[in-house]
Amino acid sequence: MTDSADVPLGPSAADRVSDNVLQIQDGGGAGIFDAFSPPSDDLISDCVHCGFCLPACPTYTLWGNEMDSPRGRIYLMKAGKEGTVAMDDAFAGHFDSCLGCMSCVTACPSGVRYDELLESVRPQLERNHRRSLSDRLFRGLIFALFPYPRRLRVAAVFGALYQHTLRGPLTRSGLVRRLPARLRAMEALLPPLKLRDLTVRQAEFTPAVGQTRRRVAMLTGCAQQVFFSEVNAATARVLAAEGCAVYAPADQQCCGALSVHAGREPEALARARKLIDRFARLEIDTIVVNVAGCGSTLKEYGTLLREDPEYAEKAAAFSAKVRDICELLDELAPVAERHPITARIAYHDACHLAHAQRVRSQPRSVLRTVPGLQVLDIPEWEQCCGSAGIYNLVQPEPAEELGRRKVASILSVAPDGIATANPGCLLQIRRYLEQPIPLYHPVQLVDFSLRGIDPFSAS
Repeated sequence: MTDSADVPLGPSAADRVSDNVLQIQDGGGAGIFDAFSPPSDDLISDCVHCGFCLPACPTYTLWGNEMDSPRGRIYLMKAGKEGTVAMDDAFAGHFDSCLGCMSCVTACPSGVRYDELLESVRPQLERNHRRSLSDRLFRGLIFALFPYPRRLRVAAVFGALYQHTLRGPLTRSGLVRRLPARLRAMEALLPPLKLRDLTVRQAEFTPAVGQTRRRVAMLTGCAQQVFFSEVNAATARVLAAEGCAVYAPADQQCCGALSVHAGREPEALARARKLIDRFARLEIDTIVVNVAGCGSTLKEYGTLLREDPEYAEKAAAFSAKVRDICELLDELAPVAERHPITARIAYHDACHLAHAQRVRSQPRSVLRTVPGLQVLDIPEWEQCCGSAGIYNLVQPEPAEELGRRKVASILSVAPDGIATANPGCLLQIRRYLEQPIPLYHPVQLVDFSLRGIDPFSAS
């Protein structure tokens, strides 16, 4: 994969920003927001303040603060457009504390598009609110590293060396506990690393077994291909076994999901355009994703680029082809023989799969194609685990509370293993497990079954 240090804004978006800057200078803004896509009055007015979102919202559940609930944040958006509040640290803090889990979208009986509202406010904050120096530096570090697999591999090498040499002594000495909360979270979330795994590269083409039922392009992801290459390998094997020819271009770049969720709109749109252009060179039927957060963003490309005259149509066509791996496997129906796996599996719904993509039944259906596998639903399935993109790095305290609460829910069903369709969720849950319970992506369990491997067998 090629890493690009420069992610250009793109001519059409640059023209739009320039036009809107002129509007703002001429008084064409919207309260405390600039005129470049402020939150919509129509979407704000859809909220009738019924309160159904309150028990679904993780931060309201934690703190009981109205302004840290969806309807409270919508009230702040309205006040912002009216100019009756300032875009200060307190205002920004209520939106920074939001996980963007979209549980409220699932719970809302009025169909309020809180997701669209949030994604219109966060770019406004990035453009118009100046964060503290330490916050800017930390966020800059994240976005200078995570969207770039080559850089991430280099960092992972040092991470592996740290795990095998310094982690034990530093932990026993108590120095790790004295780190600032954000650095402590980054250290704790580091997955177990082996140097040989960091050299693995996904094959660019995997032929279908037997008759070709579908031609698919696979998003290999950024952190996914570095830290979870085994999930990509399992995805390709399972798709091939089910009759799919799988293309995984080595030069594909970051999809922009982290940037979208953090309000870094220019780089997100630039990354979207690049990925659309790269996949346009392939003759494919479907674009398959095995990361919930990435899949959610890819399905939104048509919305994100709707005002771009050059990309609007291409983006909509791209989004229409996107499927989560469990969606696609459920749609295809199994033809490859499954072998038994005897285990009780707790399935954790990743928020960007269950709430943002509304993909809930398909992962369970796919897991149930494995003979002997019992799929367990967990209490408070709709509550976020606290991962939420970069949330568990930039908001480590509430993320820890939510992570511990999620693990308690999982352990209450006494599973043999855990399945979740998002690497961030896997890392977050693993961090707070105090007993050795294996965690897998659902496609890994299907892959084990196809290969006749029972990972829970004592033999």
